[in-house]
Amino acid sequence: MISDIVYAELSSVLEGRLTRSKSELDQHGLSETWFPLTPPEAVAYPESTEEVVALMKLCHAHEIPVTGFGAGTSLEGQTLAVQGGIVVDFSRMNRVLRINDADMDAVVQPGITREALNVELRATGLMFPVDPGANASLGGMAMTRASGTTAVKYGTMKENVIGLEVVLADGTVIHTGSRARKSAAGYDLTSLFVGSEGTLGLITEMTVQLHGQPEAISAAVCSFDEIGPAVEAVIATIQVGLPMARIEFLDAASVDAVNRYSGANFPLKPHLFVEFHGSEGAVAEQVEMFGEIIHDFGGSDFEWASKAEDRNALWTMRHHAYWACLALKTGSKAVVTDICVPISKLADAVEQTRADIAASPLDGPILGHVGDGNFHAILLVDPDNETEIKEAKRLAHLMAERALALGGTITGEHGIGMGKKGLMAEEHGDGWAVMGQIKAAMDPKNILNPGKLVP
Repeated sequence: MISDIVYAELSSVLEGRLTRSKSELDQHGLSETWFPLTPPEAVAYPESTEEVVALMKLCHAHEIPVTGFGAGTSLEGQTLAVQGGIVVDFSRMNRVLRINDADMDAVVQPGITREALNVELRATGLMFPVDPGANASLGGMAMTRASGTTAVKYGTMKENVIGLEVVLADGTVIHTGSRARKSAAGYDLTSLFVGSEGTLGLITEMTVQLHGQPEAISAAVCSFDEIGPAVEAVIATIQVGLPMARIEFLDAASVDAVNRYSGANFPLKPHLFVEFHGSEGAVAEQVEMFGEIIHDFGGSDFEWASKAEDRNALWTMRHHAYWACLALKTGSKAVVTDICVPISKLADAVEQTRADIAASPLDGPILGHVGDGNFHAILLVDPDNETEIKEAKRLAHLMAERALALGGTITGEHGIGMGKKGLMAEEHGDGWAVMGQIKAAMDPKNILNPGKLVP
């Protein structure tokens, strides 16, 4: 419990940008998914690294829990203050500090969103490609090792974050990585923090890799009569080395949701949404080759979207698919779970998951970034119905066990938070205990996002 005296001390270092307003506490205690409202005791709005340092030193001295907060779009409860304390909202640390055009990188603050960064980059001919769907903050994306629709071509946050400024639990500031393209200088601390979900430190600056904007972009949609051939077509596409920029799968239930929500009229069948980037000639060649693959697996003819407004409309429908699925059941929340498996096992994993959901009383559309073996099930539940939540967790557990049996992972991009913490030992064995030892060494008072990720 934060006393009035300590609250006043904390508020003074932020020049009053610390609040106990119920509306703001509730806003920062919400989750995008099924987790119940979990408000913190206070919300802090720092504007500089120096303020984060001062805040952390006080919280360390008084053993106050600290949870980082970006845009609040994480799906496994990562930003919920489950042990009270302070949520540090980075929305005011949202500037581009430097764009290095020649080296194709940028230094940014953690609160900037991916869309805002790309607006800043428009005149440079460069872009930041990682696209998890939501307009998430880059700091939050780094902490959850986010990926998304373009990961098959451009990689995840792991590949696109090359350096960090981090404030540790006791207020110490460290810098990791460099702007060089490679290094053999000791432990890779950047990779340690990317995916750490705020349990080891708070990011206050990031250096991110940029990519050139493609000369030509073409997007298309095609349908299949069954799930199996659609996923097998994806596998074949990857195995022949076709450089897809995006290749997304929606099952018939997801397509139905998109039609209702966005006013589309796609056939109620499994679909692939695809996109090609490159020169005019390269894109034309990729399109022709992909068309041959689709034909071999019984796919429909493409519906093309080459104009920017048509492509944007197509991907907006895909990005809104989560909300479309929620709208299928009035008043529902979702237990949203994802797994990632080797490409060769993808068809088995998707079809077995579809069979599990079909045998359950719950609705659960399936969609995913299948170009890298990653897919999601959106298990719709009444948030006040414990039986439904228990059944959704059972299905999610089946998916996770199947992923491990197939040589995959319990989560490709959603992360662990609280929702999948109970599965970490099964995936990592004694390695999970090592993660706990790292946490204990760097945060011995356990004030950074306690209750998440590690034992």
